[in-house]
Amino acid sequence: MQAAVRLALTGLAVLTLVLVGASATHSDQSKPRARDLGILLGGTPGPLDAITDVAGVEVGHITLIAGEGRLVAGQGPVRTGVTAILPRGKNSLDPVFAGWFSLNGNGEMTGTTWVEESGFLEGPIMITNTHSVGVVRDAVVEWTAARNPNLVFALPVVAETADALLNDMNGFHVRKEDALAALDNATSGPVAEGNVGGGTGMICHEFKGGIGTASRVLPPELGGYTVGVLAQCNSGTRRELRIDGVPVGLEIPDLHWCYDADEPPAREWVRPVVPRCGEASAGAQPNPLAGTGSIIIVVATDAPLLPHQLKRLARRAALGLGIMGGQGENFSGDLMIAFSTANPGAAEPRIVTLTMYPNQWMDALFGATIEATQEAILNAMLAAETMTGADSIRVFALPHARLLEVLRRYNRLATH
Repeated sequence: MQAAVRLALTGLAVLTLVLVGASATHSDQSKPRARDLGILLGGTPGPLDAITDVAGVEVGHITLIAGEGRLVAGQGPVRTGVTAILPRGKNSLDPVFAGWFSLNGNGEMTGTTWVEESGFLEGPIMITNTHSVGVVRDAVVEWTAARNPNLVFALPVVAETADALLNDMNGFHVRKEDALAALDNATSGPVAEGNVGGGTGMICHEFKGGIGTASRVLPPELGGYTVGVLAQCNSGTRRELRIDGVPVGLEIPDLHWCYDADEPPAREWVRPVVPRCGEASAGAQPNPLAGTGSIIIVVATDAPLLPHQLKRLARRAALGLGIMGGQGENFSGDLMIAFSTANPGAAEPRIVTLTMYPNQWMDALFGATIEATQEAILNAMLAAETMTGADSIRVFALPHARLLEVLRRYNRLATH
């Protein structure tokens, strides 16, 4: 489902606020995904090839896009949003077992000390931009308290990546109402990808990035369980990008970001690293901003895993990131969290009986997580569209035709 609301934005045209639940619009559904293009990264996907293949999981996005041209702090241009992932949906207050992992900690994921201590995730997972973590966290507390009159305290999990190149991130354009709408609008079903929600202004391997998702289903003899991954990708350098082992970043070395205007960017820190579009030198030198982004990876499963097993699963998401070329660079916040929808009622104040997946079978879940993580990152880039944002800076989408030509030369495309 999707609805659009246009709100006045002081000093800057209008703000287009798009409410996108898990159900994708027609245009979203028509965007080719990895498997549509014959890029098979192993394993068997679920029916939706999305995190919502795990029964009960709901996803909602709020996308904020407004203005163009030179950045005016506090006014825009705006290219940002917020994404909500609800493990058991909007109508359940039942916590889930969870575990988290930091590959590199130059980022934020609130609430993780309590996840580590208690073993439970006690609400939604929210993803937004770096400077909107506080307002989104407060909104989740309010949303939770409204649904639970017995709430004593809440320590929400809110994660971030920085959209400061394309977005007026210091303008604090994500509001409490946006976070509440993302939660209320979350649904099961197909998940919108690319330039949506928290991923609206994000960049992945120096191409346009954003939100991506994928899933894998285990064979019946290993329980037939599902692993779903959702990633907000804003990380990686061009030269390291690998897809199915192919050095795509080296094969497509051009199409670096640039500004499309008569005057250089307003921000001093941007000027030395963003050339004017069309200049012969554009992208000729290594970009100092490359590798300074972050990635948030959320892993969901219906396999009956305990917290220590979920922490192990979260670590494997980092391997999927690494296979794609992620290196956990110093200025990148690469944070992963995994949860299980099994064992309902485990947090009740009584002696409970739990079901646990055997450690001897965990390799299957590890492999499924690694595969789904790779595909989620790739789907984010395939769905993302070229975007021009603050200071008329343009970030190009991964060109599908050129990607397929490269993969074909390396014999990586499936034949139909």
